[in-house]
Amino acid sequence: MRTPHNSPRPPAPGPRPSLIRIVLPFHLRNLARVDDEVTVEVAEPISIEAVLNALEENFPMLRGTIRDHGTRKRRAFLRFFAGGNDLSNDAPDTLLPEDVSSGKEPLFIIGAIAGG
Repeated sequence: MRTPHNSPRPPAPGPRPSLIRIVLPFHLRNLARVDDEVTVEVAEPISIEAVLNALEENFPMLRGTIRDHGTRKRRAFLRFFAGGNDLSNDAPDTLLPEDVSSGKEPLFIIGAIAGG
C-alpha cells in the first residue's frame, strides 16, 4: 500500500538519526553553495566516517574534496576538529564527542594553513 505524500510516515525502527552540524572552510562552502554551517542526519554510531559519508551523500559536489576518491583518506590540507580536539589523524571509525553527536557543537573541517 502506498502512503500519500501528505500523510506522516511511521518512524523507522531502530535508533533515530542525529542531526550533526558541520562547519566547512570557505572554498567548500562555496562549492556546496551554502552560506554557513550545514546539518546532516547520521545514524549511530556517529563516527568521522559516518558524518563524511552523510555529508557527501547530501552534497555530492563535495565528493573527492575532503577525502581521496580511491583511498577515502583525508586530503592533506584539511583538518577535522571536534570538542576542541584535532581528530585529523584519528581512525575513520573514531566516534565523535557527545557534544558534537548531540548537535550541541559542530564538527569543524578546516583548511590547513601552510607556509613559513
